[in-house]
Amino acid sequence: MGAHLIDSAVYGHLWATGELRRLFDDHGRFQSWLDILAALAEAQADVGLVPADAARAIRDHADVTLLDLDLVGAATRATGHSTLGLIQCLTEVLPPHAREWVYYGATVQDLSDTWTAVIARRVGDVLERDLRRVEAATLSLARRYRNEIMCGRTHGQPGLPITFGFKAAVWASELRRHRARLAQGRRRWEVVQLGGALGTMEFWGAAALPLLDAFARRLGLGVPDIAWITARDRIAEFTGLLALVTGTLGKIGNEIYQLQRPEIGEVSEPFTPGQVGSITMPHKRNPELSEHLVTLARVVRADAGVTLEGLVSDHERDGRSWKAEWVVLPEACLLTGVSLQLASQLLEGLVVHAGRMRANVEAGGGYVLSEPVMRALADRIGKHAAQRAVYDATMAGLERGITLTEALVTDPLVSNHLNSAEIAQCVDPQRALGATTAFIDRVLAAAECPL
Repeated sequence: MGAHLIDSAVYGHLWATGELRRLFDDHGRFQSWLDILAALAEAQADVGLVPADAARAIRDHADVTLLDLDLVGAATRATGHSTLGLIQCLTEVLPPHAREWVYYGATVQDLSDTWTAVIARRVGDVLERDLRRVEAATLSLARRYRNEIMCGRTHGQPGLPITFGFKAAVWASELRRHRARLAQGRRRWEVVQLGGALGTMEFWGAAALPLLDAFARRLGLGVPDIAWITARDRIAEFTGLLALVTGTLGKIGNEIYQLQRPEIGEVSEPFTPGQVGSITMPHKRNPELSEHLVTLARVVRADAGVTLEGLVSDHERDGRSWKAEWVVLPEACLLTGVSLQLASQLLEGLVVHAGRMRANVEAGGGYVLSEPVMRALADRIGKHAAQRAVYDATMAGLERGITLTEALVTDPLVSNHLNSAEIAQCVDPQRALGATTAFIDRVLAAAECPL
């Protein structure tokens, strides 16, 4: 049982996936740190700084199961140092000839920031895979419902008709841009950190730059042009991407949350028999998936804000930035992972009520089609005069409780310029879609092209 909901045996599934949780728990974190220390020793052996047999021994013992993590914790508390407890416990399991060569010349951020780069790469792989899946679900909706008319809504109110495929295509386009951002950004944030005390690598002398290259090569990461001990833009950019991704998923969740309200009733979340919406109101089917996407997005945005704060730091070393990252970066990664999983479940199982969509367009007397009337009238009397004329006719019609068509044909100014057949064409929802389907087709075509 954990104090954080992420680690809860009861609620943990709502805040993390098992796949990503294994990267960030103590076992996963320290195994990754040991792998980095082994890679460092091997790189130092490559450039003649560490005996090859010592590097081999460090690699052979870079196994978290050889350590007692309770002792690591006790040593960390006793020393008050972030990594000295780990090093002390590791040296105890190493053969004597290797003990002095582990962590040779390195400092906390060489280890922890390089781990962050490793994590960014592993989480990035999950992001790419799961973003592709969510994008595919939205593309499927766009394709399937390309021609299914629904109300577009502005300021929460019914506006011109669109199709549900258009809405889904907007989602798909946004998700594809996140995939592009991920692909473009990885070369910036998947880079090692190896600088020593202040980033100058003075401890390793003439072997410094060859060591940096060898270390990066051993880990399959990029080489920075200069140490980034206090340049936290990489972390802020990566976490910012997580905020963008979850923001889009939250937006999708929010729209589905609204559209499944019974008085709108245009979509429904997938429902599993036995799922309970309310203990006190047995009839309810609550929007659990879409609602939680909004919740997760709020927390990730807050985490991203903390990493932005880290951009302002002091001189060549400032623990306030990276220590805060240790808290918020894992949380943002975990929440993003579960957001993508829930979004896939929501979109792949989404039930679309096309009949209700069309009924909502037709409800309210057809007033959502006032713009096509204004457009037709503009050719006769000018756009601004047409806007005033249709405004007056619609306001009068609403007051009288009649349909848009009735309001128009009984308005002297409108009917003097548009006959009944022309008005009927204007209030045909199918004619009011503009380039809706063309835009959907553009999104679908773009999805077939490589990023």
